[in-house]
Amino acid sequence: MNKIIIKACSEILREQFLLSGPADRQLSIFFKNNRYLGSHDRSDLSDLYYGVIRNKRYLTENIGEESPRKLILIYMILVLGKSIREVSNLIDRHDLKWLKDKKANKIELKGWPSKLSMPDWIWEKLLEQYGEKSLISLAKSLLKPANFNLRVNLLKEKNIKKVIDDLIVSLPDLKNKITKTNMSPTCISLPRGISIQKNNLFLDGIIEVQDEGSQILSYLVNPKRGSMVADFCAGAGGKTLAISAIMKNTGRLYAFDISEKKLINLKKRLKRSGASNIISHKIIHENDIKIKRLREKFDRVLVDAPCTGLGTLRRNPDLKWKHSPESLKELNIKQNLIINSASKLCKIGGHLIYATCSLLAQENEEIIEQFLSQNKNFRLLSPEPILIKYNITLKTHKYLKLRPDEHKTDGFFAAILERFE
Repeated sequence: MNKIIIKACSEILREQFLLSGPADRQLSIFFKNNRYLGSHDRSDLSDLYYGVIRNKRYLTENIGEESPRKLILIYMILVLGKSIREVSNLIDRHDLKWLKDKKANKIELKGWPSKLSMPDWIWEKLLEQYGEKSLISLAKSLLKPANFNLRVNLLKEKNIKKVIDDLIVSLPDLKNKITKTNMSPTCISLPRGISIQKNNLFLDGIIEVQDEGSQILSYLVNPKRGSMVADFCAGAGGKTLAISAIMKNTGRLYAFDISEKKLINLKKRLKRSGASNIISHKIIHENDIKIKRLREKFDRVLVDAPCTGLGTLRRNPDLKWKHSPESLKELNIKQNLIINSASKLCKIGGHLIYATCSLLAQENEEIIEQFLSQNKNFRLLSPEPILIKYNITLKTHKYLKLRPDEHKTDGFFAAILERFE
């Protein structure tokens, strides 16, 4: 850590607080405009930037203001546990006096939402679902950065151990830190902050960046060889590519999304992957004419619905400060429209897989219950037989529910619905 990092972090945080754009995008723009920063400095800056955003409420209530520089300094003391002596060479005498005063007069915050930096409205909703003890564990895990997960592309390489060995050769300093994860058959875990964009395994399409929870969700689609499959909200195509590999490049896999930019990114990834069964379509909305023409044609339809993204707070901590009860209601309307539209694509015997990276029942169970009450030709299926089929050891009940504190993945929800008439 040095003075340059603290100054740079103050600048980006000021923009984040003023402009409220996506935190990762603002950091990326800063790096593009400041290419003098080395990889180590970039890693330190990222950790500091996201650390302050994760703990923003706790830090702000401790110092009573939102000064980016002061939030950084108090974060280093209260969260990172550094001593005044360790940071004294990074700050001037005015900062030093202020910091000593704040440390000596540390405020004892009351209430878990303040201590664990969670907006009150989110805390109250989650408290109803999980109870206090379970929620405290979950909220603490969301304050910790996530590991870096890779998916091995089975279209290019089926030997996971060989990929791990090749990664170790290219990243020898990480020899004991590159490991196979416990659940997804195709997931490898690395320490955060590693760049693999120039690694030959990535350039050759053998590995892709994808959280383990997202990989498990792809397996829930459980496509058969030669199936017709739709990824209804494909985005940049992480799950699309994973599903293509599970299909062994057979059948037809349609990737739908309203964002042309995301679909362009999918095409770039497609070239590396070796997948040849994917057809991408930009749609205007969930009832686009392209959707209507394909009614009742699909064996599997995945709906990874737009949501609050609260299950990804380890990676995207700014999301908790950007949503509100009002924005949640707007998302619920959109989620209901999307699942109903996507369901029309299912043929009899087909599966509709609804998923979010949210922790809120209002975006998950309640959407499914409402859909089933209005669509009597669908029924809920247990995820367990599919997980067993792919040797994924994971306890489930009616739904797939992943939590960072229990499963070391992002928070995910998924329901499998079968059209039976």
